[in-house]
Amino acid sequence: MRPSRVPPPASRAPQDAPVRLDRGRFTAVCYPADEKLATALLARAVSNDSFPGLPRPAQRVLIAIAPDQRRFREWAGAGAPEWGAALAFPDSRRIVMQGKSAGSDAGDPLAVLRHELAHLALHEYLGDLPPRWFDEGYASYAARELTRNEVLATNFALALRGMPSFDELDDRFTEGATSAQAAYALAYRAVDDMASIDTSHGLTLLFEHWKASGSLDRAVRSAYGMTLLTLERDWQQRTRRRYGGLALFSDLTLASVIMLLIITPLYLARRRRDRRRMAALVAADVAAERLALDPIEQLLGEVVEAPDATPPARGDEPE
Repeated sequence: MRPSRVPPPASRAPQDAPVRLDRGRFTAVCYPADEKLATALLARAVSNDSFPGLPRPAQRVLIAIAPDQRRFREWAGAGAPEWGAALAFPDSRRIVMQGKSAGSDAGDPLAVLRHELAHLALHEYLGDLPPRWFDEGYASYAARELTRNEVLATNFALALRGMPSFDELDDRFTEGATSAQAAYALAYRAVDDMASIDTSHGLTLLFEHWKASGSLDRAVRSAYGMTLLTLERDWQQRTRRRYGGLALFSDLTLASVIMLLIITPLYLARRRRDRRRMAALVAADVAAERLALDPIEQLLGEVVEAPDATPPARGDEPE
């Protein structure tokens, strides 16, 4: 594959011109510094262009690789979260991601691209039917982001707040980086659990029934013989069992917080009361000492020297 370059404006040097790379149904646009990365990304996308449970995608995809953080934010738009490493835009079939200048928190670019391509593949087949939790969970499942599980064992906020419902899980994607990472992990677990129910078909029947009915609940009933509410409760229970330490820690943490909320005010009130009592006792002791010392000082002030009581010598005795 030979890259073709977009003709640069007269004010820009040719070596700074963006590069366009085409391969299969994918087009990558980048700057020369990221050309090697773009080549590797396209090679992986073409070689692994199918997604679990879905027909092979057919739509063309544009991948824009930003050379720096400023342009990534500019291309991603004002609504992009601060912690995002890449974004997919299903309506325009575009992906915006960071280039080689990205920090380590941006993740493996090959896995990141796979995640975003899964979003596009899911929307190509189902449109806007998937809720946020399923959309993100499926993308993580398709990219085999196994490290998501580690978040469940170490996330204090998740332990404190407990397991959410699917609807509550949707809201947690917008509550900041820490909450969002926990939401990604829980969504991944939900989709992975759903795929494991039918070991023969995985998610294939679910997607077919979902597309035909337009309802996730009806699709779950048809594909797995249970309601969406039952599936949700099973997911919650399985996650608690799989991360038993999390459930135990959640119970202990909640009990500890309640106890602290009850006991701490009482403890502080008693401390203040004890300090007041101690101050009163000290003041009383000082006053008592002063009262005890004053009469003695008065007594000492009244003492006069006693006359000499030594008897005179015999010769000196009066006759």
